[in-house]
Amino acid sequence: MAFETKEELLEKYLKVDKPQCPHCETDMTLWEVPPFNFSDGLGWGTPYLFVCFNDECSSYKKGWDHLSETMEVPASYRCIVEPGKKNFEYMPVFSPVGATGGKLDDEALIREEAKKELLKQTFSVLTDYYISKDWDEILKICLDAKIPPKARLKAAQMVGELGDADAAEHLSNHKFPTPVLQEGVQKAIGQLHERHYTRECPYCAEIIKKRATLCKHCNKEISRA
Repeated sequence: MAFETKEELLEKYLKVDKPQCPHCETDMTLWEVPPFNFSDGLGWGTPYLFVCFNDECSSYKKGWDHLSETMEVPASYRCIVEPGKKNFEYMPVFSPVGATGGKLDDEALIREEAKKELLKQTFSVLTDYYISKDWDEILKICLDAKIPPKARLKAAQMVGELGDADAAEHLSNHKFPTPVLQEGVQKAIGQLHERHYTRECPYCAEIIKKRATLCKHCNKEISRA
């Protein structure tokens, strides 16, 4: 079975028919699970769930009294179900707004479509820049935080193939949001140094010739690579 990324799952789940809550027959809302474990500590098992956020749901309304009597806590529970599954379960909430921050509705779909369109446009622009060998513009895309990580990763690979030695300095001084992107940037930096016969000074981190034994920036003696 092919592995699906979180983004691919979101795109798929936003298109499926929403299940109905078995207690109030209201369409349930797609919900992004929080980054902490639930119940037995084994995790949620999925990045998304469908949740009933109807405050008039009989299960939710009765839950306040039930948990108050049995657990002596001011809490209730909302009905949940994993996409594609039929076994409905429940998660605790401690206020009427509990868990609402993870809602993914039509607005989320619009944002997702906008992100896909931006990704498509960016790849098209990258292709044009690659053909014209305009590595400086490609580098700007790689460093732009507004560009999707997948396109920034491709830009980093292109910079590694086309960029001048100075590009390594720009990449080294920038922070990237994901481990995959950071790893791709490090590979591009290595490729740049290999292409231009350069390396970083171990003392001042400035770029020097690979065969240099004296750093022209800090005047420290260094061993030949």
